Amino acid sequence: MHAVLHALSITGSMTWEITWALILGFALSAVVQAIIRKSTVVALLGDDRPRTLAVATGLGVASSSCSYAAVALARSLFRKGADFTAAMAFEIASTNLVVELGVILALLMGWQFTLAEFIGGPVMIILLAVLFRLFLRDRLLRQAREQAERGVAGSMEGHAAMDMSVRTEGSFARRLLSREGVTATAHVFVMEWAAILRDLVVGLLIAGAIAAWVPDSFWRAFFFSGHPLASKLWGPLIGPLVAVASFVCSIGNVPLAVVLWKGGISFGGVVAFIFADLLILPILNIYRKYYGARMALFILGTFYLAMAVAGYVVELLFGGLGLIPDQADARIPMQGVRWNYTSFLNIAFLVLAAALLVRFFRTGGAGMLRMMGGAPDADDAEHADHAGHG
Repeated sequence: MHAVLHALSITGSMTWEITWALILGFALSAVVQAIIRKSTVVALLGDDRPRTLAVATGLGVASSSCSYAAVALARSLFRKGADFTAAMAFEIASTNLVVELGVILALLMGWQFTLAEFIGGPVMIILLAVLFRLFLRDRLLRQAREQAERGVAGSMEGHAAMDMSVRTEGSFARRLLSREGVTATAHVFVMEWAAILRDLVVGLLIAGAIAAWVPDSFWRAFFFSGHPLASKLWGPLIGPLVAVASFVCSIGNVPLAVVLWKGGISFGGVVAFIFADLLILPILNIYRKYYGARMALFILGTFYLAMAVAGYVVELLFGGLGLIPDQADARIPMQGVRWNYTSFLNIAFLVLAAALLVRFFRTGGAGMLRMMGGAPDADDAEHADHAGHG
């Protein structure tokens, strides 16, 4: 019982530390998604040219999603005409290059990890684009498109099919502050939280349990922390594999990344681990359902290679610049609730979240939550498209 309570106390401390950052990140993302329509996104992602991939990355950053929702949305964009490479770039950016991830990394691990994510992410996307150009054959792509058109629903299919952006014309401020804009922002905000909540809770519980129960000596041996060269070579290779086996994705893998970093994984290994939220076993199974077994294996191989190489690039770059923080300074939050700036920020942003939640349920939000479990029918899709008009 003492061990369980110790693990739960660590989980609670981590949760309190990152609450305001999560709310801020999802609120900013909701504002952007309330203004930009998905049809606009599809129209901009029609090929795999460098400029298009840059646009896909930027739109992905603005369209923050949990890993499951990002995968479902990428398939939706692909079905509607987006290039496959551009859709994958959008998927990576929307789950690994977003504001809330950067803020939480800075809070729990240091600004160096935030910078590493925003450098390593584009490196990974560039590497994937090159690998796709070299090895993705037209026949495999045709088979993947045929499979994608069969309507195999995933757990986030209904969420991906929704377009909650506003129709009001005018300036950004006018559209956002309109009645429809506020409603759309509330809807996106709550739906994104609903999509990520399970993974976030699981990730925090796993991180708390590992931090409390697994001794640092185990991790130091596993990551070769006493052998600097071996550790740097091993980290980006083993990091994604740990992520695959952890079943934790999206923001939920950051608390576990803190534990691994404190345990001795290399800097590049942490970056590769965080990127690999798109390769956990349940998501690999979704790739199989969406695109077929052969394409799922192709995604696994190319993503893994790109993640590992991005980890090495970050390791070399930050090591050469002397920007890698000292692992001895790594700390897992354990102090619980204290009256400091974190508590005041949490209170302020929890009030904001409560206001958006009230708006969500007062404007038909309950029906939208029911749609997340599968592809919506025509009436449901119409409701989702116009939910903010009332």
